Parts: sequence; C-alpha cells; structure tokens
Amino acid sequence: MFVHKDNMLKANFKFPNFTRAFAFMTEVAFLAEQQNHHPNWSNVYNVVEINLTTHDQGNVVTQKDHTLAAAIESVYQKYIVD
Repeated sequence: MFVHKDNMLKANFKFPNFTRAFAFMTEVAFLAEQQNHHPNWSNVYNVVEINLTTHDQGNVVTQKDHTLAAAIESVYQKYIVD
C-alpha cells in the first residue's frame, strides 16, 4: 500500500464511513506513540492519507518509517474485512 515517493512513504486508506476511518486513526495513533514515530496525516470523511518520513534524520525514509508502515498496513486489514 505504501509507496516511496518524494522522500516519504505515502498511502491512502479508504473506509466505508468516517467512524471506521477515525477508529483506524486512533489505533494507529497508539502504535505511533509506542514507536515514538509519528505520521503526517489527514482525514477527509472516509479517507485517511498518511505520509511517513523521519524528521530527525533530515526528512528521509528510514527503517522507522518502514516499520510503522508495516504496522499500519496490518491494522488496516482489520478495518476492511467487514
């Protein structure tokens, strides 16, 4: 889902409704906090856009970004099943 573009890992996640999108964001927020690595993201209704880059390494993609991206993709799988 994530693609490497413009020195970031980027992905858009679509959900059936706002509530599901917000629940996903909440779960991702806890993951990001655990990893001490926080995404740049936005939400409009049922779409969540996430951009990952490591700010303290000069805004480039690092292993921290790949680790968080994999965790986010795993969380997303739970929300698209229904």
